[in-house]
Amino acid sequence: MHSNQEKNKNRVALITGSTSGIGRAIAEQLSDDGFTIAFHSKSSVTEGERLVSLHQNSTYTQADLSDQNQVKHLMSDVLSQHGRLDVLVNNAGINAVIPHDSLKEASVEIWRNLYEVNVIAPWILISEAENALRESSTQDCPSSIINISSHAGVRPKGASIPYAATKSALNHVTKLLALSLSPDIRVNAIAPGLVDTPMTETWAEAHKLWKEKSPMGRGAKPGEIAHIASMLVSSSYLTGEIILSDGGLNLT
Repeated sequence: MHSNQEKNKNRVALITGSTSGIGRAIAEQLSDDGFTIAFHSKSSVTEGERLVSLHQNSTYTQADLSDQNQVKHLMSDVLSQHGRLDVLVNNAGINAVIPHDSLKEASVEIWRNLYEVNVIAPWILISEAENALRESSTQDCPSSIINISSHAGVRPKGASIPYAATKSALNHVTKLLALSLSPDIRVNAIAPGLVDTPMTETWAEAHKLWKEKSPMGRGAKPGEIAHIASMLVSSSYLTGEIILSDGGLNLT
């Protein structure tokens, strides 16, 4: 553990949507791994500033990822404050709950909003970060991008078809970028199923499904997703992988 902290000393990780849930768990795990953290959220500024007070040399930037100018500002702010970037975790995303057979309910506006935050924002962040990630990359320790996807992007499931389609797009972008950014930058995705976060507390059906059907008999804890992120960051070889983390539900 100690050698990991030494190795990552002065290395910087930006995690979008990192004031709660999966993003926060990943930020705290990478901080434990020795990284300096750049926190981000859309609105929870007070929590962002509280987290900065708890993590040495960390920063917080507020940005609404549905606005391309704010997306670009987020990256320029992080680079100007830290002077480098080693890891980018595209965790922030939005969802829309629409029955799959209610086609007209899935309006053009919903499609565009979901694509803007779930696909286009990560794309802009990656393109803005590319030079910095290449500069900090070494053969022993290539830079790393992790996209937080969903099991809905791998299997015909999910809260809505537009949501599932954006996650499927993000998965394919992950593979394409793994090819085009190699060997300097590794690009992987994690596709969680149900994760116990404030957002999913009220999802009674999902909790029932995972309890009854998944081999592990429950949803994931945010820390269990963060553990995979830590593994992906510490690997110097894995790239282009979409790691499905659904407690084996896909086997049933």
